[in-house]
Order: sequence, then C-alpha cells, then structure tokens
Amino acid sequence: MIALVGNLSRDVFPDGAPRAGGGAYHGARALRRLRVPARVITRCATTDRDELLPPLVRQGTPVTCLRGATTATFSFTFNGQLRDMQVEGVGDVWEPTDVQVVPSARWIHIAPLFRGEFPAETLATLARRHRVSFDAQGLVRAPELGPLRLDDDYDPAVLRNLWVLKLADEEAEVVGDVTRLGVKEVLVTHGARGSTVLWQGRKEFVPARPLDVNATGAGDAFATAYIAGRQAGLGPVGAARRATAVVASVLAG
Repeated sequence: MIALVGNLSRDVFPDGAPRAGGGAYHGARALRRLRVPARVITRCATTDRDELLPPLVRQGTPVTCLRGATTATFSFTFNGQLRDMQVEGVGDVWEPTDVQVVPSARWIHIAPLFRGEFPAETLATLARRHRVSFDAQGLVRAPELGPLRLDDDYDPAVLRNLWVLKLADEEAEVVGDVTRLGVKEVLVTHGARGSTVLWQGRKEFVPARPLDVNATGAGDAFATAYIAGRQAGLGPVGAARRATAVVASVLAG
C-alpha cells in the first residue's frame, strides 16, 4: 500500500475550460497505469467538489476527500514549451489532525501546491509512520495571488521529516546545493530530458524520451510512480527509470 496526499486544484487553460489538477489528480493518473494498492487523500472547497472530485475518482484509486474551505486555482498560458502560471486561489493548510485519516502505508507522497500547505509539525506526524516523499513546490512556491513566484523562504525543519524530495530544475536552482539538504533521496527532474537521482553520495542521470505534448502534471506522476517503485523493492535508479516510463505512458495517453 502507498498513499498520495495533496490538495486538488482548479486549472484554467487557454481554451477557457477548467479542469481538475494538483498532485493528487496527476499522481492518480500514474496510479491508474501502475495498478498497485494505493489510496488518495485530498481536499478542496466544498463548493468545488462536484466539479473537481469526479475526474479524480474516475482514475480508479480509492479516494478520501476531506472537507475544505478553499481551492487552489491556476490559470495557464503557453508559448511553445514555456508555461506561464497565474495564481487565482490558494488551498487549505493540512494540520496534524487532518492526516490521521492516512492509511497504514510504508511510502507516502505529499504533493503540496504551495509553501506552508504541509507544515513541519504535520510532516513530523506522518514521518512517524511512513517514509515521506515531498514535492519541492511545498518549499519554494509563494502562497500568494498573482504571477507564480518562487523563493527560498521555507522552514528548514520541513526537510528533517523527508525521505525523498522531488524538485524541478527551477526549484533546485532556488534551493541551491541539493546535496546539502540532508534528505536521503533527491530527484531533480529536467522536463523532457529526464531526471537526476542523488542518494548515498551517488548521482545518476536517467534519460527520458521527449514527447510533444502538454506536460502539466508530469512531475506529480513521476514522484508517485517513483515511490511505487521503491515500495516494490526497486532501488532509487530503478524506481526512477520505471517512473520515467510511467510518465511517458500518462502523457501519451
């Protein structure tokens, strides 16, 4: 059993159609391909449940949806492979009492959309029972409206509770030397080029096959597939290779 935890988002694309998004949704797209025992724990504003929850449920993994007050909302514009994101809403913060519903699972991936959604106290509660994987969006994305902004004003105590940290290139640039963060396994994703895995003083690049598609959610799918691989007994590089193949399947699908 693995668990995936994070807020749903409401994503508005250039065609004007809002869609379900966030790590909970895009990670569940990977779980649909993997067919492993898993559960998704998510939340959004109660008023948005009828719009955002059904697309997640249709991915096939059992879902627990907590009552929420707000929904993270993004608008997207694209210029080739470049993506511009505007923040129109910020989602709920998860307190230690909220994660008591997380089932027993050796591995859990936390998919925050902004810094502060999962405070150090909440992660410490989870780390007592799980190996915690965490998306660096929860370190560097400023929880404010307007153009999406990254900075390094995060609480270092968050890092003490992590087994895996997944960062995109731009997030790694903000954080600095990822080898000094004290996290056992670090994954740096390089978009269509692939990823780099760092663990136990070692470092290995895992290439990917470029696809000419909208890659929104690829990082969430990669992180979820990675912990599924680790749960299955694969080492860090093997899990990253498997996750790369899963992401290609998700995007092509």
